[in-house]
Amino acid sequence: MCAYFRRKLDDSLRAWAETSPRKPLLLRGARQTGKTSAVRVLAQRFQAFAEINFERTPEVGRLFEGDLDIVSICQALELRTGVRLEDGKSLLFLDEIQECPRAITALRYFYEQRPGLHVVAAGSLLEFAFGAAGGFGVGRIRNLFVYPFSFHEFVEAVGQERFWDAALVGLGPVDPFVHETLLRLLRDYCVVGGMPAAVLAYVESGSFIEARREQTDILVSLKADFDKYRARVPAERIRRVLASAIEQTGRKFVYADPEAGLGSRQAKESAQLLEQAKLLVRVSACHANGLPLGGDIDPKRSKLLFFDVGLYLCESGLDISDWGTSAPDVFVNRGALAELFVGLELQKMGSPFEEAALYYWHREARASSAEVDYLMPHDGRVLPIEVKSGKTGAMRSLRLLMEEKNLALAIRASQENLSAYGAVRVIPLYLISEFPRLLATVFPPEPKP
Repeated sequence: MCAYFRRKLDDSLRAWAETSPRKPLLLRGARQTGKTSAVRVLAQRFQAFAEINFERTPEVGRLFEGDLDIVSICQALELRTGVRLEDGKSLLFLDEIQECPRAITALRYFYEQRPGLHVVAAGSLLEFAFGAAGGFGVGRIRNLFVYPFSFHEFVEAVGQERFWDAALVGLGPVDPFVHETLLRLLRDYCVVGGMPAAVLAYVESGSFIEARREQTDILVSLKADFDKYRARVPAERIRRVLASAIEQTGRKFVYADPEAGLGSRQAKESAQLLEQAKLLVRVSACHANGLPLGGDIDPKRSKLLFFDVGLYLCESGLDISDWGTSAPDVFVNRGALAELFVGLELQKMGSPFEEAALYYWHREARASSAEVDYLMPHDGRVLPIEVKSGKTGAMRSLRLLMEEKNLALAIRASQENLSAYGAVRVIPLYLISEFPRLLATVFPPEPKP
């Protein structure tokens, strides 16, 4: 196995493995986000490990034809792998399971007929296979969503965890040296991104160029999958919609593209396929009238985020020739990039057993419009988060939202150190995933009279 960096995902896998009774676990996420490697690390905790890859060995899929008798299937898998499948001692891994829809259906029967056996499945483009599976096993399968490395995971991978710990150790502003170091690491993370292969290339070589080569290979393989998405949607149309979504980062996504010959319906269908493939993340406009945020959305307005900051900059054609000698804020100081980074960090910060949903606030008015980048539930109320790429910028939209909705607390994510402007708490971009902890420690709520 190649070098492996510890991730939040590992803790979730261990927690699942130690649960009893447990459901079969299905890892979901875009290609090359580290699903297979994480399962192989988990396997080291077991006496025996049987791995089936339906993409490399499609003939194994025949074992799942006909009646889904799990006892007989396990016996056949033992003969195939030479591994004894014992309850509590063995881990069965069904990789690239989207290539065998009947195996997806069979997962529910593992729970019913072999509940003591640890079973993990993983795949990409799974949403496309669920229809062919003829049943997903709701209530009998546990989902775990896998994303690229978060910024914290990247900091740990490059051996700078002490700076992360130092930023969170106090009850006030971050030490200036630590703050500047983490801003530089954030700059590095933005170009390397969180795809495991790119992170590994950067750690082993110390070269952004090597990371970029891995990113280019990843993008080529992701686009090669476009032919698999749907027969009725040409791959070239999906490529155009992806390019359009990247170009529109930070803005309402406009589906129609007359210059590219794309109508609204065609572009919307392609965007939905890219969402199902986990390459695009939707941020829904919300009226912010209360919780849950998902019950108050504007279906006509949304944004789309590409799923990794490094791949975003690579696909955008960023020239990294002078990256290493530039000041930390030169590349971070981009509005769309900062907003993308914060959105993806908010997506990753919650429980990986639930698929995160993102929201923002927008108000159209005759004289002017107002917009706040993200809304999060916190302490039973709506918490607005405004993203600033630099250290300055007005907060007119944020204050307008707070006044209209009677919100007592908000966050400004920027390159500034921990501080406050009245009810607006300033949190450095690199610590946005720690906002619940910071609001409770650095900015504890005032006692009620």
